[in-house]
Amino acid sequence: MGAQLNIKSEDAYRLASQLSELTGESLTTVVTQALRTELDREQRRRDKAALEEKLWSIAGEIKANMPDDMTSDHGWLYDQETGLPG
Repeated sequence: MGAQLNIKSEDAYRLASQLSELTGESLTTVVTQALRTELDREQRRRDKAALEEKLWSIAGEIKANMPDDMTSDHGWLYDQETGLPG
């Protein structure tokens, strides 16, 4: 016999039983699938948070290396008379 998990929660048992009845799958299968789904969700959340932190770090490095007199004026790229790219 494989490893065992003994959950002493009437609520957890009731929920697993309801899901088992709805899907026709065993209690073990529905509990395993629910845990896998929650684990995947949590892993994606953490991966997203780590990526966001990394991107903010990169943005901070870029900002730290930008000249103080940097502007968002891009007028020098366009012909002043026609407004077309120069």
